[in-house]
Amino acid sequence: MIALYFAVSLLAGALVTAQTGLNARLKEALGHPLPAVIVSSLIGVVLLAAAMMVARTSVPSPSSAIAAPWSAWLGGVLGAAYAVAVVMLARPLGAATLTALVVTGQLVCSVVLDHFGLLGFELHAASVGRLIGCALLVVGIVLIWRF
Repeated sequence: MIALYFAVSLLAGALVTAQTGLNARLKEALGHPLPAVIVSSLIGVVLLAAAMMVARTSVPSPSSAIAAPWSAWLGGVLGAAYAVAVVMLARPLGAATLTALVVTGQLVCSVVLDHFGLLGFELHAASVGRLIGCALLVVGIVLIWRF
């Protein structure tokens, strides 16, 4: 089962990179990053709503939405900031450099969140191996960007 999880995760990563390039094209066609991100997001919302209908997933009650901690709502804010940033940076940085920077940012943040058990993650100490992995990603950025 873990092999399937790895394969789906790798595919998801590839899809994010492809999405970045496609959204950058949309930005060029529409003339500005914000309309491009809005159109892309709306398409995603429509597809997800259709998937909910097909799967017969019930809409959460207003009381369950209100019960969510305020910080849970920040995911949409962070997603929007990410989408605008990568649409603006895709062309000047290129796919490889942008992806290396994004992945490194994700991993460093992940190690911090795990180490301190923040945002609901279980505690996983920032071991020497994890710290070396982060350092190697920084080396990878330099190699991808400079060579």
